[in-house]
Formats: sequence, structure tokens, C-alpha cells
Amino acid sequence: MTERKRVIVGVAGGIAAYKACTLVRQLSEAGHSVRVVPTESALNFVGAATFEALSGHPVQTTVFQHVDEVLHVRIGQEADLVVVAPATADLLARAAAGRADDLLTATLLTARCPVLFAPAMHTEMWHHPATVENVATLRRRGAIVLEPASGRLTGADSGAGRLPEAEEISTLANLLLDRSDALPHDLTGVNVLVTAGGTREQIDPVRFIGNRSSGKQGYAVARVAAQRGANVTLIAGHTVGLIDPAGVDVVHIGSADQLHDAVTKHAPEAHVLVMAAAVADFRPSHVATSKIKKSHEPGHTTDAPAIELTRTDDVLAAAVRARSDGQLPNMQAIVGFAAETGDANGDVLFHARAKLQRKGCDLLVVNAVGEGRAFEVDDNDGWLLGADGNEVALEHGSKTLMASRIVDAIGAFLQRRDG
Repeated sequence: MTERKRVIVGVAGGIAAYKACTLVRQLSEAGHSVRVVPTESALNFVGAATFEALSGHPVQTTVFQHVDEVLHVRIGQEADLVVVAPATADLLARAAAGRADDLLTATLLTARCPVLFAPAMHTEMWHHPATVENVATLRRRGAIVLEPASGRLTGADSGAGRLPEAEEISTLANLLLDRSDALPHDLTGVNVLVTAGGTREQIDPVRFIGNRSSGKQGYAVARVAAQRGANVTLIAGHTVGLIDPAGVDVVHIGSADQLHDAVTKHAPEAHVLVMAAAVADFRPSHVATSKIKKSHEPGHTTDAPAIELTRTDDVLAAAVRARSDGQLPNMQAIVGFAAETGDANGDVLFHARAKLQRKGCDLLVVNAVGEGRAFEVDDNDGWLLGADGNEVALEHGSKTLMASRIVDAIGAFLQRRDG
């Protein structure tokens, strides 16, 4: 049995403290031993009893409680991960200054595990030079400071500074427990364009041709790249129940033609294109303006309607051609995805190698598909093929873990080009 990880959830005194309750529950349900260390002001928003009930551990806020246990040292020393959510401007300032005036800041000084801050504050506070400098200081020391989400803040205000949803924070926390080096802030200044999800090609106002893509892998790549410092635009097709990643500009589309137009619009500014979307290969040549009736209804023939199909544009191949023609001067890396099955002619890798050569992209992520594999699941595995002939197996794990390996490969590819 896998050893339970010890996770400390620090909670600072902001209105978003209520979201920490969901975060604690999600981390506990993932099998971790979770202990909540709030600031005294955080308890003005959520009572200690709530955190104790959710975590199963007592809650203390000062170094003068249970002094005989030396909690301000022991909690940090024993932790596998510390997550602070919300991390207010005040908490970030105290952490950057190395303050130790309560149990949470003392824990941050003694922790030698990964530390993840999830900021939450008004936009003006997030962009204030003092906060910007404090965030830079913490990142330089090795802490992970997430980019906040944009949206409704306290009162009528909206903008950057909203706490990411608990699901997003717990996803990144679990990634850090899988691999502590998953979120270096190493892609600052890199513009990354990601496509995700399936397209829907209309047959009539009711029906469409689609596929089983959930968009989870593309969303995971966008999320990881953004938290590693990249400027990310996500072009999202059909997805179900996915949260738009914090710090990412999201463009929602429906059809393959719309995806082609969106990529064409955004690609000239991108340094990296990640084509994770499952784009329909065919669309109906004619879209009915009214619902196609069942054949047994009065006034209709008994024959099933014939639907003539035409090929859609190959968005990945078009991007490769555009780069070769000098139309994408900023584009340094193009990453394709291949969902393959073996057949009488060859196995999954045989077809993937042929696709890599045919498409002309720099990297190709390969998934073997089938029942319970690749589509509509949370875990995945596969291979990463390079145009230089390099092939790396991607171990089985969460799609966020796989995304981190893909972003690693993109970062290494960019470094080789720069070198």
C-alpha cells in the first residue's frame, strides 16, 4: 500500500478561505493525511471546528499552543507538501520577509518540502509592485506561486486575483506530490497556443458528428504551461465539466472550421503550438436547415438518409506548412497528438511514426486508444516521439502528470534551439 502523504493546508485571512474547505476534503479523499494550519484572521471566515471535522486533526494558530510538541518545527519538518490557499497579499509579504509570528509562517520556515501558494486578493493588490516583488522573491527561493484566476472578486469588482477553484489547486498539489519538480517557473515570456477537446460537425440543428475527446489532456497541458510562466491561449472545443485553467485565455469553438480560424488568428504570436484537440476528419457536405425526420414519419421515405462527407482542413499540417513558408516567424515548436490503434499493417508505434513523418511536427504525443484508454478517463500513458528520432515512453499516471512530462519536453526542445 502506498504511504499516505502528509499535506499541510495553510489558510490565510481572506474571503476565499471558504474554498479551503473543499480543498481539504479533496486532498483527504485522495488518500492524503491533511492538517489545516490557519492564521488567526482566517478563523474569522471559517471556524476551527469546520477544519477539524474535515481533516480529522486539531487546529492551532499560534506557536504557544501545545508547546511541548514543538509544533512550529515539527509540522513543517514532517510535511510532504505545504499548500497555502488562499495566500493573501499580507501572507505573501510575511513569507517573503521570513516572518515567523504565527504557526503558519513558522511552518513555512521549517518546511523543506514543496510549498505551493495560491494567491487571492483584489487586482490592484496583485499588481502592486510590493506583491510583484514578493512573488518574485518566493519563486526565486523555489516556492510555487500560482497565477490567480480572473473573475468576480469581493463586491462588484472583477479581474485577476480570484482564487483558483479547489479542484485546480488540488490537481496541482497532487502533481507536486507525484514529482516535486513539476512546476518550475521556466517558461516566462513564452507564448503557448493549446487546442483541446473535440469538434462537432453539424448534420442538422439537432445532430452532429463528434468524437469521444473530453479535452482533459489539452486542458492539463495549458494549466501546467501557464503555471510554469508561459502566456497561454487555449482554444477549446467540446468539453464537459472542465474548469477553465487559471491564468489562461480561453477561446471556445465548435467546429473544425472554427478551430482552424482560431489557430490561424492566434498562431502568428505563438512560440509553441500544442495540437491536443481531436479534430473531426470529415464534416457533412450539406447541413440540413431543419431536423431530418425519421423515415417512418408521414411524408418521408422509408430509406435512411445518405450523408455525404467532405474532408476538413488538417489544422496541424497547415501550421507546419505555414511555418515552412515563413508565415509563422515566432513559431519554434509544433506538438501534435495521435490517438492510434494497431491493425494488420502495424502496431500503434508503427502508425505513429508514419504520422510524425507525414505531419512534419517537431514532437508527437502518442496514445493507444480503446475501451477505457485515452478518451474520457483521468489517467493516461503513451509515448513522445521526436522528429530527431528520439522516443520516450510516458509512464501511466494522471493526465496532469503526463502534461508535465510533455511541457518538460517542450522546454528542453526550446533550450536546444536557443543553445
